[in-house]
Amino acid sequence: MRLPRLAAIVVVFSMCAGVMAGCSSGGNESKKDVKSTLKVMYYDERSFYQQYGMLFSAVYPNVEIEVVSTQNIAYEEGKDMKKAMQDFIDEQKPDVLMLSTDEYTTKASEGKLYNLESFIKKDKYDLEGIVPGVIDYVKGLSDGVLYGMSPNFYSQAIYYNKDMFEKYGVTLPKDKMSWEELLQLAARFPTTGSKEDRVYGLKTGYQTQLYYFGLNIGNSQGLSYINPTAKQLMINSDSWKAAFEVADKAIKSGSLYMENQNGMSGGSTYEDYLLSDPFIGGKVAMVIEGNYLMNQLSEAKARLKGKGIQNWDLVTMPVNPQKPDESTGMSMNQIFAIDANSPNAEAAWKFISYVNGDDFARVTSKLQNGSFPIRTKYLDGGEGGHHMEAFYSLKPAQNNMYKDWDKLPQEFFMKFDGLTQQEMQNVTDGKSTISEALDNLQAKGQQMLTEESEKEGKPNAASGEAIAGSDAPAESVQSGTGSAAAGASN
Repeated sequence: MRLPRLAAIVVVFSMCAGVMAGCSSGGNESKKDVKSTLKVMYYDERSFYQQYGMLFSAVYPNVEIEVVSTQNIAYEEGKDMKKAMQDFIDEQKPDVLMLSTDEYTTKASEGKLYNLESFIKKDKYDLEGIVPGVIDYVKGLSDGVLYGMSPNFYSQAIYYNKDMFEKYGVTLPKDKMSWEELLQLAARFPTTGSKEDRVYGLKTGYQTQLYYFGLNIGNSQGLSYINPTAKQLMINSDSWKAAFEVADKAIKSGSLYMENQNGMSGGSTYEDYLLSDPFIGGKVAMVIEGNYLMNQLSEAKARLKGKGIQNWDLVTMPVNPQKPDESTGMSMNQIFAIDANSPNAEAAWKFISYVNGDDFARVTSKLQNGSFPIRTKYLDGGEGGHHMEAFYSLKPAQNNMYKDWDKLPQEFFMKFDGLTQQEMQNVTDGKSTISEALDNLQAKGQQMLTEESEKEGKPNAASGEAIAGSDAPAESVQSGTGSAAAGASN
């Protein structure tokens, strides 16, 4: 569970003394004595110091930090968000930029970031201990050059109950399964019995409604249902139909655990709360989760004294069979980079190299704040020697689903969401097929998008073109802006 803010701050302060005493591997000692200033772009000052600043300042007391809050960026409805951010950077002139993956890609392509490879070579900085695939992924976002680094990452994996698999004679799951393989495995568990007594093959998370489940499957296969540049929907492609049919079949099989369907509560004690989790309580054979559940399982082992799950392990998230070494379950939402015009590049590199280094990972790995440290040495499988590689053996996949959504009218998404609920409910109620629902979403949704775009003065890039659907060229998919046709069914 996430630590309360005050508790996290206390923990970090208590760690600082140890960091000061034992972190000689953080860099050249002489560099720590050089007085310098550093402007860091981050969400806000308090969260920066809680997450990074206190530890860094303990090691580099002569680096004076000024936090430039992104909350002060003047975003306006219908305006260019990328321009608003660049105007903010031009005005505030931060040395260290905190960027999303899209922002990082854009600024690298525009030549606005400092090449880190000269620093890495000069300092002989250790990249070998970093999670495999992460450096290559970041380089892939910026034409093969490393302009930024991420101190942590988020990831999900499939937890599975070994004892349940043995009890029901089901083959154990394996790494790199497709969604179809995972759901077929889940369907081998019994679907009979009362709500209080029955078991389930899989809990996918909180979004098991047909529309969101189908989107999740399609996203893992690199599909996109809208072309932001052309303002065109493409949700009725053959690949999207296949993804939603897989989701619909799984839901109707009865093998999926639906959140709150048993009306369970947390109970009156912490032990009751732990057992109310369907995986910990032994009601679900597999669950898709991040490292939060690992912390809960550790608590359960200490407190439940033999009750609940006893024997579990991990495998990777489902993959796109066409790209089996990538996972959409792994992501980074903070890439630190140095502004190309920074007069304090040396101090900025001190910060980036430290928060991506061994000592920072060693200390922060104990905070259990929902993310994983980027250094594999501190990804601990616990007493059971669990298969922690399931969280990081795959490299992050390029996510095409939400690419360039800032080009689209926000009012469209609000209206389209209501339409999707209506159409997919018709499928659930047996009033229409997946194909009919997606065709309706394509036609009605395209009309909505066109109308909202015209209201904002953003007409379709090619109003005379055919709507991109299952017949759009495959090469447009590779750029992330074309049809979803290169998906599961192809």
